[in-house]
Amino acid sequence: MNTVGLTTTTADRKRRAGQRMVVGLAGARISEEERAFIREARPGGFVLFARNIESPEQVRELNRELFCLLPNDLPPVRCVDQEGGLVQRVKAPATVWPPMRFVGNVGDVRFTEQVGAALAREIRACGFDLDFAPVCDVDSNPKNPVIGQRAFAGRSHDVSKHVSACIKGMQDEGLIACAKHFPGHGDTSVDSHLELPIVEKETPDLEQCELPPFAAAISAGVGSVMTAHVVYPTWDEDYPATMSRRIIYGQLRERLRYGGVVFSDDMEMKAVRGRYPLELQLRLATEATVDSFLFCKELPLAVEGYETLIRQQEDHKGQESLAINAEKRWNAMRERFFIGAPPVPGLEVLGNSEHQLLAARARIEGAQS
Repeated sequence: MNTVGLTTTTADRKRRAGQRMVVGLAGARISEEERAFIREARPGGFVLFARNIESPEQVRELNRELFCLLPNDLPPVRCVDQEGGLVQRVKAPATVWPPMRFVGNVGDVRFTEQVGAALAREIRACGFDLDFAPVCDVDSNPKNPVIGQRAFAGRSHDVSKHVSACIKGMQDEGLIACAKHFPGHGDTSVDSHLELPIVEKETPDLEQCELPPFAAAISAGVGSVMTAHVVYPTWDEDYPATMSRRIIYGQLRERLRYGGVVFSDDMEMKAVRGRYPLELQLRLATEATVDSFLFCKELPLAVEGYETLIRQQEDHKGQESLAINAEKRWNAMRERFFIGAPPVPGLEVLGNSEHQLLAARARIEGAQS
């Protein structure tokens, strides 16, 4: 465990705790309670949803305001889920993208790269820095209620090549991509927003189906990875991946050699919320080397998370050392993507003819495949 540079001041612990959080808002405006918490906690980032977005102009201004609430030496990473299909927070006049299955069905990785680049330009124009995409899950279970057409394909090899292309397109445009949901949500039969899924597959099956798209994403230089609130008993019978050191450290960090930022999925999802005490969730996830926690809407839970992350550093030197490492990875991601980033496009890029033609091709050719 790396303890180089370990500091023990309260200010350091508070900064680390805040920097390890990505928080959401209840509405399209920042409430006074949210504003006060942001100024106190100085979160590492923000995540916006459809409830926060009224128009491109409004969300760009909201992202600007969020940026200005943080000090210059702690610039926030402004995040969104913009996959296409059902998961599309920024809607018309932005390009309305079909599900990524349609893009994968076209069978042209250069086309997939172009879609990733176009999507990135529009998202950056709205003031975002990171997109929780692409989905690296393999749509291998027809009973899966939550992945389905969000996946590029039903075969691991096909998902891998389209994931790599999409990441290249996104990140060449200056948008941080996020490979999700590690180590794979495609073979679940329940929705982790509502229940705790269990994937009963043996290690050879997981290595052959679930892991290759994430290995491809890492080879493509993906900027971040998101965990799955899913139990994989062959690796860990007791806890979902988000809380499992055997999975996040053992499989992602050691086996796949990933050294970048790891996000948790939303800590408000019922797969974990109320199933385990928050203190246990954060402690085990930190030990697993999860760097950043998503608190997507509920301010009281975010406050509890912030206070818990401070207290755990005070109570356990090991937690403090792990928090230092997490902050280093977070800072390295910001430096990689913020320094020398391409100019932010203007809002006129949203829904332009080039992007509309890409979406149309995906709908036509992807539906026929």
